[in-house]
Amino acid sequence: MASQPGLLTEWPWTWLGRFKYVVLAPWAVHSTHTFLTADEKQRDLGYFLIFPFLISRIIHNQLWISFSRYRTAKGTNRILDKSIEYDQVDRESNWDDQIILNGLIFYLGITFLDGTTYIPLWRSDGVILAILLHTGPVEFLYYWLHRALHHHFLYNRYHSHHHSSIVTEPITSVIHPFAEHLMYFTLFAIPLFTMWYTGTLSIVAFAGYIIYIDLMNNMGHCNFECVPNWLFHAFPLLKYFMYTPSFHSLHHTQFRTNYSLFMPIYDYIYGTIDKSSDSLYEKSLRRGEEYPDVVHLTHPTTPDSVYHLRIAFASVAAFPYSSSNKWYHTMTRWPSMLISALFNQPVVVERNMLDQLRMQTWVVPRYSYQDEELNRSGALYVEKHPRMKIRLVDGSSLAVAIVLNSIPKGTDKVVLRGGTCKVAHAIVQALCRDGIKVVAVCKSEYEKLKSRMCSDSANNLVSSSNYSPTVWLVGNGLGEEEERKAAKGTLFIPFSQFPHPSWKTRKDCSYYSTPAMVIPKALENMDSCENWLGRREMSASRVAGIVHALEGWKEQECGDTMLEVAKVWDASLRHGFRPVVGPLN
Repeated sequence: MASQPGLLTEWPWTWLGRFKYVVLAPWAVHSTHTFLTADEKQRDLGYFLIFPFLISRIIHNQLWISFSRYRTAKGTNRILDKSIEYDQVDRESNWDDQIILNGLIFYLGITFLDGTTYIPLWRSDGVILAILLHTGPVEFLYYWLHRALHHHFLYNRYHSHHHSSIVTEPITSVIHPFAEHLMYFTLFAIPLFTMWYTGTLSIVAFAGYIIYIDLMNNMGHCNFECVPNWLFHAFPLLKYFMYTPSFHSLHHTQFRTNYSLFMPIYDYIYGTIDKSSDSLYEKSLRRGEEYPDVVHLTHPTTPDSVYHLRIAFASVAAFPYSSSNKWYHTMTRWPSMLISALFNQPVVVERNMLDQLRMQTWVVPRYSYQDEELNRSGALYVEKHPRMKIRLVDGSSLAVAIVLNSIPKGTDKVVLRGGTCKVAHAIVQALCRDGIKVVAVCKSEYEKLKSRMCSDSANNLVSSSNYSPTVWLVGNGLGEEEERKAAKGTLFIPFSQFPHPSWKTRKDCSYYSTPAMVIPKALENMDSCENWLGRREMSASRVAGIVHALEGWKEQECGDTMLEVAKVWDASLRHGFRPVVGPLN
């Protein structure tokens, strides 16, 4: 929001929330019904295509968002390195409001203006007229309107909302107060209205002009340079009639230069061109792919979790993943499977920085994950490549430390259920060594754990069907039926990486998150949640890799190997990571 919000700042349908598209429903239904039921000669193709056209614009913008986030994460041709945070994602989550506004105006225009129905598919004179009117009046008037919006009175009340984003994303281009959008649409309507008035309007001219505006808006705010320099060498005058992402990026960092809409000619005429425009353009083109110090390798947990990735729906990824909207996930599952089929190698989805340490998150496009017994938790890979310089860190020692430090002080007995992985073994060893009784309610789990216990503390591990202890350490093997057997007020502390589907079913119990820590403020570019974790929370495996690199440790942590739990815990705290405080509920 602007620093001093002015008149007509809020969108009229804000109160509708996620149901805001109902304002278009009457026209969408009517146009579809009349097209399907009317005689072939009476069908109005232009009226019918408005709603599909609006949907195509949403898809177009979303493709730009995903591609921009992918490219800036890799680093190739990136313009600005400054970070994007959650407040920017929240501020820009209503980017589709302008499409709803346009849809309403289109429907009203075709309803009340004579000559807007049954328009032809193509008219060359209308296309030429639109090009001339945009190059002349639209670009000229926008330039001076934009300069006026930078006057402190209008800037504080309207335009400062847009400039809150220093590092831009494609949809930053349409993040303005409602009143400002009315101004812009009035300008963009000049070619459309003139074509209608002169009888030269066509479907291609109408749709093509809107697509051109969307394309240039998205490109100019994508934060990576994508316009090849051979284009300007082949057509030298093009620099006056086509801006670049780096050109407009300077406007967001310098504020008082590069005011033009899409054609820099008026900045050249009125002397407001930024002197570093050409050098930043060349510098951005030369910039190569960034090589990280730490890679967090992950994968979607379910087909619909693809949409929670940072390169998918930004406003969805900015909140913890939830699979509660089953109807939505059922409808959208097939595109996620298509995405998985298109990629057969890891995809870079995120970059972060901490104390000059460069980090990236790579996503393997697969939904299932291998059991640790299949590849011995990465040990087979290390054995196959004994000379590799990369260190594999699975974060098991930090997961153990987080679980141990989550157990309330004074606890003398805990229940363990749900798995016998190496994290569970290490937790049991530590608790039994400290004199805390560990009750294994599953006989087979008890036997596996017992076989690896040290003799001096083995007596503290017991097999029992007693569910009375009020602290439960649980893994993926916990069933909903067993969960019901827990006493009222029981605290469930997971030691597995993945939450069980039945967790948090009891309102009279408390549930901790999977092993995770709160990241330090110095860790940059956090604008998406890691799976089901909260904002600025990071899984133990991811934190462990970062701490491992910061400390310069040379050991591998995979297979049966674990680092010293206390050493890893102390190092994590020293670098600013903090435990997640309190239960989820």
